[in-house]
Amino acid sequence: MMKNHKKHQNYQKKEDNLNDTPGHDKEHDHQPHEDHTNHQGHKNPDHDDHAGHGESGHDKHAGHNVADFWKRFIISTIVTVPVLALSQMIQDWLGFELAFTGDKYVLAILSTFIFAYGGFPFLKGLYDEVKDKAIGMMTLIGVAITVAWAYSVAITFGLEGMDFYWEMATLIDIMLIGHYFEMKSVMGASRSLELLVKMMPSTAHLLKNDTTEDVKVSELKKDDIVMVKPGEKVPVDGIIIDGESYVDESMLTGESKPVKKTKDADVIGGAINGNGSLTIKVVSTGKDSYLSKVVKLVEDAQKIKSKTQNFADRAAKVLTFVALGGGSITLTVWLLLGFPFVFALERMVTVMVISCPHALGLAVPLVVAISTSVSAQKGFLIRNRTAFENARLITTIIFDKTGTLTKGSHELQEVVVLDKQYEENELLRLAAGIEQHSEHYIAAGLMRKAKELKIQTPKSEKFNYLPGQGLEGIVEGKDIKVVGPNYFKEKNINIAETKDDFTGTVVYILINESVAGHFTFSDQIREESFGAIQILKEAGIKNLLLTGDNEKVAKKVSEELKMDDFLANVLPHDKLKKVKELQEKGEFVAMTGDGVNDAPALAQADVGIAVGSGTDVAAETADIILVNSNPKDIASLIIFGRATYRKMIQNLWWAAGYNVVAIPLAAGVLYHWGVLLSPAIGAVLMSLSTIVVAFNAQLLRRQMN
Repeated sequence: MMKNHKKHQNYQKKEDNLNDTPGHDKEHDHQPHEDHTNHQGHKNPDHDDHAGHGESGHDKHAGHNVADFWKRFIISTIVTVPVLALSQMIQDWLGFELAFTGDKYVLAILSTFIFAYGGFPFLKGLYDEVKDKAIGMMTLIGVAITVAWAYSVAITFGLEGMDFYWEMATLIDIMLIGHYFEMKSVMGASRSLELLVKMMPSTAHLLKNDTTEDVKVSELKKDDIVMVKPGEKVPVDGIIIDGESYVDESMLTGESKPVKKTKDADVIGGAINGNGSLTIKVVSTGKDSYLSKVVKLVEDAQKIKSKTQNFADRAAKVLTFVALGGGSITLTVWLLLGFPFVFALERMVTVMVISCPHALGLAVPLVVAISTSVSAQKGFLIRNRTAFENARLITTIIFDKTGTLTKGSHELQEVVVLDKQYEENELLRLAAGIEQHSEHYIAAGLMRKAKELKIQTPKSEKFNYLPGQGLEGIVEGKDIKVVGPNYFKEKNINIAETKDDFTGTVVYILINESVAGHFTFSDQIREESFGAIQILKEAGIKNLLLTGDNEKVAKKVSEELKMDDFLANVLPHDKLKKVKELQEKGEFVAMTGDGVNDAPALAQADVGIAVGSGTDVAAETADIILVNSNPKDIASLIIFGRATYRKMIQNLWWAAGYNVVAIPLAAGVLYHWGVLLSPAIGAVLMSLSTIVVAFNAQLLRRQMN
């Protein structure tokens, strides 16, 4: 994937709409309801509807291949028994004799059957690779067994020498079982996708005219009303309009504890309802649902080749040519030294077998499959494989403060009156007239306080959103502005009390262009933030706090969390500049944000991490999406990215590195010291490397437990 090109396109798309996108400044940026609703309804037209399907096409295909390889292995192994019994070398080793008239022809027929039936997948692979001019692993296997079979048949019909039918037969058997284990491992790694798809119920209780009717989930439409009974799975993404319950979303978001859901709360299709009964208004179904988007993201991530995987493919191709060339050189050298042709040929075949890069082809794809599926189960949605692997390179991570390190639930702590003709409650009432149009956390805190004080909210007109600054409108004929400090900074206006005098988030109210007072809100640090920063420090990653709040607030939070530094008073469009500045200093930067408001900065960062994106997983600019807002997930993600890359490198070394020793031994460089590897032993070593690679990749699951 070309990360920079993709990000540039996404950034341009977002930048063109920045002024139209509500909520761009996370510190005091208000978001109208209608825009939020439209955003939630974002569609992904390319996505197939997974609901109701128990098994993806990919898994069916893989399942068929696994069964086919197992069948060929069993039959070929059974036929190999008489081949071993009739082979002269095996008889000499085990000290018995089995001979009868025509025994060599029976041996040839049985071995030819194994070559044709058991070797068919490799011979077909050889043909396909040569036809497509994509020489690779199958070419090497196909050539090795063909040379062994052809030479042995020639021996049977009069060529002087000793056949090695048994070596060819056991080589094919080992290759078949190696492929079987490989494909079974890949299927196991992808099974979590299948489990995700199976999570969706097939029917739902549709409410119509005060009656309940069971219908197929695929028949539900947006704005339909459905009932979810205790213990049932939620059939669709929706909003609760009645009832409350604890809902288990662990398989969807990674949140281990059931989450309490009340009226107006979002619910995700596939979650398991607790003891309460819920009435839900349908928001999205089928291909537009959260679960379907997750499945699509995971599938895409598993298909996309990262730089490491491309490197593995190139290494496999190079190793194939090394094996073919090495085999030819081995044959030539031994013949020039005067050794018999059969000996030289056996050395050539052994070199080709032992250097077969079969495990190399499994080394990276299996880790990719496991990491993406495990990540999805934990609430980490990987959109860019390269960025995920690049987590190992991160030197600095920028945390957007509100909603990530802090709870984002600002409560109104103080109302200060500057214009004495107004009282506190009057300022609160006029501000509520404007804030009622916003979903921003500041607006929510102010409206909660107004409701608590039983203040009647007045109507407003000509409501207008001021990007990165606040809101304005007309209330009872008065020009009302509710703005943050950035409004004054942009207008070059000095006010008597500056924002630096406060340790909370301050919002000013202007009445007819005159500052009438200000409101102070405070936010609480998440308990998980302390652990997240500690983990990152231990990993040697610098962490910075980024906020639109004043320096006192930023410093207080930064010091409490023992962070390395902070960036305060940052406007939305300045976030991108801050990322660039760090990159210009040589830092490899990860940026965390909400995925929409911080789109430009997320796009610019080397690794963009969208936090707390909830059900809106398809419209983000980030490389990685964390479903929850838990800051510990960010630290876990980076550590897991490092572990994933380590597994890839370990597998690459194991899959190809042993050839450094094995190929010379197979060629016979230690022949005079009595060390010689036969083709069968070469096949065993190659297959063992495949099994070790598969086992090592599976250990990655423990990293997330």
